[in-house]
Amino acid sequence: MKKINKKELWSIPNLMGYFRILLIPVFCFVYLRADSLKDYYIAAGILLVSTITDFLDGQIARRFNMTTEFGKFLDPVADKITHGAIAICLMFRYHYMKYLVLLMLIKEGFMAVMGIINLRHGTKLDGAKWFGKVCTASLFLVLMVLVFLPEISISAANLLIIGEMIIMFITFLLYIPEFYRMKQTWND
Repeated sequence: MKKINKKELWSIPNLMGYFRILLIPVFCFVYLRADSLKDYYIAAGILLVSTITDFLDGQIARRFNMTTEFGKFLDPVADKITHGAIAICLMFRYHYMKYLVLLMLIKEGFMAVMGIINLRHGTKLDGAKWFGKVCTASLFLVLMVLVFLPEISISAANLLIIGEMIIMFITFLLYIPEFYRMKQTWND
């Protein structure tokens, strides 16, 4: 395993990743204590800053040749933590969100366990598959709509959540054969 140097840890894109992670409790605090539309919009603004930072860190890393192995790890971790925190906050407003959170835990838990098992056997996924990217993008879109439109009807919110659950479940099923194929390459 390659050792990470301090310069890598403190690169501008990685600092932006740390900033995104620090924004998570700020968003949660504001969102969960919101009692007016203004409060919900402030929480949405915090999320907008996080989203812009996420976009910029990748742009800066590629444009100024600051891409690091640690950054390749940090960015998706920050994404997953952010998505999870938003979904948990939304559970307090939308009943169906708890089922989506449960499905997220199952899917991400499976991905983590299978990733660790495969790494121990010297294999890993060649990055996210197209269906994984679709799932991540659609999840992000649903979460943003629910945060940025606090007055959305419950039936519209439930429809979005159920639609995302279907996408996530299909993605979960599509990853199973991917990990099975990886298992076939193990050198026991």
